[in-house]
Amino acid sequence: MKALVTGGTGFTGSNLVRSLIEKGVEVRVLARPTSKTDFLEDLDAEIVIGDISERDDVDRAVKGMDKVFNIAAAFRESNLPERAYWAVNYDGTRNILEACVKYDVSKLVHCSTIGVVSSVTTVPSDETAPYSPGDVYQQSKCEAEKEVLRFAREKKLPASVIRPCAIYGPGDMRLLKMFRMIARKKFYVLGSGKALYHMVYINDLVSGFILASEKEKAVGEVFIIGGDKYTTLNELFRIIADEFKVRPPKIHLPYKPIEVLSVLMEYAYKPLKKEPPLYKRRVAFFKKDRAFNISKAKRILGYMPEFDLRKGIHLTAKWYMDNGYI
Repeated sequence: MKALVTGGTGFTGSNLVRSLIEKGVEVRVLARPTSKTDFLEDLDAEIVIGDISERDDVDRAVKGMDKVFNIAAAFRESNLPERAYWAVNYDGTRNILEACVKYDVSKLVHCSTIGVVSSVTTVPSDETAPYSPGDVYQQSKCEAEKEVLRFAREKKLPASVIRPCAIYGPGDMRLLKMFRMIARKKFYVLGSGKALYHMVYINDLVSGFILASEKEKAVGEVFIIGGDKYTTLNELFRIIADEFKVRPPKIHLPYKPIEVLSVLMEYAYKPLKKEPPLYKRRVAFFKKDRAFNISKAKRILGYMPEFDLRKGIHLTAKWYMDNGYI
């Protein structure tokens, strides 16, 4: 079995590469020239240097592969122009889809985002919830997901879509700031802290990707992959605080004034081409409910998350401390 992983140098992709190799799969990774690939060489992964937004590069990477895992994405970054999100997340996915059809790939698993449903109105929500992307990242990922499903439907491409909940685990750097601020007792909660949040430990997410690549009934379907339970933000902060043996955050700031301030800061910093210290998307974290039903993945894929939130937070906090980040 030969498999291509795009985005294989990132947090999610690198963990998927390791798991596939451990299962005896020959893995090829499409990596940009600026990506660090030393660890891939140590794993004996084949590396194809190229860019997902370049059709010829994608063709070279897909040719000869049995399966393709499309994990590559342009994430939210300061000063990243809107066109860059569309080039990677949408155009890049189109390139992958066309190459998979061209080279008769036996299975494509595409990584979308739970953000295509930016906030739920029904708790818990499932795969039938209407699309509601909230920013250019989510919009570009949403349109890419639609294209994957269209190719599965119209061109009979054996493809599946995975929507991960909030990804975390050892090696993840996106949640480091929150862990560090809670550990140092400098974290403030906006609003009540009662908003719902659903996370997925990296090992469980990788399991979901691999299961989707193996199940025939997964073709043409979308699956939400998350932990067994969602929680309130207050409870999440409490679990993190317990790891550092500190009191959970007690100071709650009013939400609305901070939201208004974040909008003003984004407007003021845009001409400066700098990331503002506060922006609306980060503030919205404290307000939007993100709680999901993962029963479809359990029923069709046989997906069973192994890491509950407390265990996952413990392993993540330990990694941060062991590596000197906290």
